Amino acid sequence: MKFGLSLPPIGPYSDPNALAALADEAEQAGWDGFFIWDHVAYFDPVQPIVDPWIALAAVAMRTERIRLGPMITSLARRRPWKVARETASLDLLSGGRLILGVGLGEPAERDFGTFGEEEDPKIRARKLDEGLTILDGLWRGEPFSFQGDFHTVRNATFLPKPVQQPRPPVWVGGGWNKHAPQRRAARWDGFFPLKWREIISVSEWHVIIDYLEQHGVNHGAYDLVQGGLTPGHDTAHAAEIVDPFREIGLTWWIEQIDPWRFGLGWQDLVTPAASQKMHERILQGPPRP
Repeated sequence: MKFGLSLPPIGPYSDPNALAALADEAEQAGWDGFFIWDHVAYFDPVQPIVDPWIALAAVAMRTERIRLGPMITSLARRRPWKVARETASLDLLSGGRLILGVGLGEPAERDFGTFGEEEDPKIRARKLDEGLTILDGLWRGEPFSFQGDFHTVRNATFLPKPVQQPRPPVWVGGGWNKHAPQRRAARWDGFFPLKWREIISVSEWHVIIDYLEQHGVNHGAYDLVQGGLTPGHDTAHAAEIVDPFREIGLTWWIEQIDPWRFGLGWQDLVTPAASQKMHERILQGPPRP
């Protein structure tokens, strides 16, 4: 099992320089992945937040080993050909370390509706699927055409290709008990099921894995990703939390590094004390046995 962390790049970490320095420390602390949220207008009250592609480019320049990426990007509100350029460039810059997390994106009324974009989840899901098809086609560096309900590509060739071939890994995020994102995930490279502020149990994972296998997932080349919280000061307890998921074959543990786990209210702005707690948990390292 590999160990990554995911954090909202807000408050002091909305500065790409500070975020890149934090990623450097995370790499030195032994983490395997450094992932950040991707939002345009998420927080109320407004929090400062950084553009993910600029921030991840800074992270790539300050690190050497750690995997990186958005977790997740709302592909339905982005031009997929623009994302194809950004991700291919980021994969090249990082030496093939990009993992692309995708999903519908929430909250729709803020990240989409604020700018007059589509809020309906079924339509956004169709846009997401078209966008993924276009990404996969353009990443191959060969002439590619596509005609869908929302997007058109006419004989486009994108070079340079990403370092990782046939593509950078694509993880699909979505509701842990919803079949639509699970079917979507089965067509790509990993599934990161989400259960807001709760951990998905081993028994729930067995149901998820059974469904993915019914839709063609081969565990040998597929990532199963669990998000959760572990105490950095108690390695024995951390191992007790993580070990059951390792034993059933999950490949990644993503530690949720956010200010709310350290007592901050959802409506509160990030305080120096909360950001310091986030920093301390990262420096304590992953829950590796």
